[in-house]
Amino acid sequence: MAVTTSGSLPDEVYDIVVIGAGVVGTAIARELSGYPLRIALVEASDDVGDSTSKANTAILHTGFDAVPGSLESRLVREGQRRLAAYAAEAGIPVEPVGALLVAWDEEQLAALPRLVEKAERNGYHEARIIGADELYAREPHLGPGALGGLDVPGESIICPWTTTLAYATQAVRAGADLHLNCPVKRIVGGSPQEDRSPHEGGSPHELVTGRGPLRTHTLINAAGLRADEIDRMLGHADFTVTPRRGQLMVFDKFARDLVRHILLPVPTALGKGVLVAPTVYGNVLLGPTAEDLDDKTATGSTAEGLAFLRERGGRVLPALLDEEVTAVYAGLRAATEDDDYRIRCHPEQRYVTVGGIRSTGLTASMAIATHVVELLADAGQKLGTPREHEPVRMPNIGEAFPRPYERAELIAADPEYGRLVCHCERVSRGEIRDALASTIAPSTPEGLRRRTRARGGRCQGFYCGAAVRALFTSGTTGFIAGTTGAAASEDGEPSLRPEVGP
Repeated sequence: MAVTTSGSLPDEVYDIVVIGAGVVGTAIARELSGYPLRIALVEASDDVGDSTSKANTAILHTGFDAVPGSLESRLVREGQRRLAAYAAEAGIPVEPVGALLVAWDEEQLAALPRLVEKAERNGYHEARIIGADELYAREPHLGPGALGGLDVPGESIICPWTTTLAYATQAVRAGADLHLNCPVKRIVGGSPQEDRSPHEGGSPHELVTGRGPLRTHTLINAAGLRADEIDRMLGHADFTVTPRRGQLMVFDKFARDLVRHILLPVPTALGKGVLVAPTVYGNVLLGPTAEDLDDKTATGSTAEGLAFLRERGGRVLPALLDEEVTAVYAGLRAATEDDDYRIRCHPEQRYVTVGGIRSTGLTASMAIATHVVELLADAGQKLGTPREHEPVRMPNIGEAFPRPYERAELIAADPEYGRLVCHCERVSRGEIRDALASTIAPSTPEGLRRRTRARGGRCQGFYCGAAVRALFTSGTTGFIAGTTGAAASEDGEPSLRPEVGP
């Protein structure tokens, strides 16, 4: 197993290569790494989860409003159960806050019974219509004029960064190779051998990447926004990805008491609309917009988009606009011309495309991975006998569990957990040290922020930025050598050893 960020790639033929280390690609790599196969995960960026997966609304969906009978509906329903259990095992922050869909006019109110029926067709039977009195009793800061709502108690909020990192960590520890900074530019070969099963012979796929060639017998395309481009490299034109930009605003922790549930409008064809939701980090989120673009790199925020969000947020939760905004960001969703996932197996090419995975991909990720493995098995891929993954326990960066600075026994064992660097987010030197020495260490300060929340608070690094950058640039070895006491393992507990990883 290896994590590489530069240099030439291994001169071997992998059994399976997965393109794209977002939440879906890492989930697939994790699932496959449980089999006796040589697996590689390649990613164009310098970190896992560095595109769509890092910039979403971080909701663990029930799938109540998916298209009944669709592949998305089934996989979201299965994935929600699996990810909830996995999160509890791996220490991924999840808070079951529930959702309320708010009807602001008679037309929206009349649509609620159809949403209940839709939820039941999707196998979700807990949704119920509530009146205005109950709605305001449960959300006293809601703006005036709401006529009623739909209560969806199963919706939760989750940490998307830790989820992706947990999948990738387990995959690497189980023997998979992770190759970062490795954009796929062209694919050649991959033709089957005429007199043998496609999974027993034929020339391997050769991926021409920014770091040289990489060969594999079987290829899985989980490239997200660029999944259609990879598909065309294999001769297919089944779908086109239209990047759908979602701009979001993050409000300070002082706003957290204003909202108790995920507040949603009645959904439209473009998505769930602009929501107001708490986050597992103690903030409040407002967004997203839904802007179909041509540019797959257009992740900048716009004055028009933010003004639109403030107008919508002021209607839903007027007091929210009096609170400080700590950050704005934008993500791109991989929308296609279809309202379902575009997962296809091409056995003759030893190739599976996993496209059109929209905002529900986080929730469905584990079920998507299982579905892909089933497609491979049905197509003749020899997988072997699976084995159980070694459990992983991720560092806690949410508020659902005690943070390290709150744990006296942890600080007593290692004082570095009591030495705060980022005071806005209460991030300690011990947590930064552990992140720098983890199985998949950050290669940039932004990667460190996603692993620890350092520089992610109300000052956005104004006060702690220099100290965080100094710790980051000092390097893993130098930083750890300069500390005392017990280092912590990736389960957040003292490990009494000066390094983290396999």
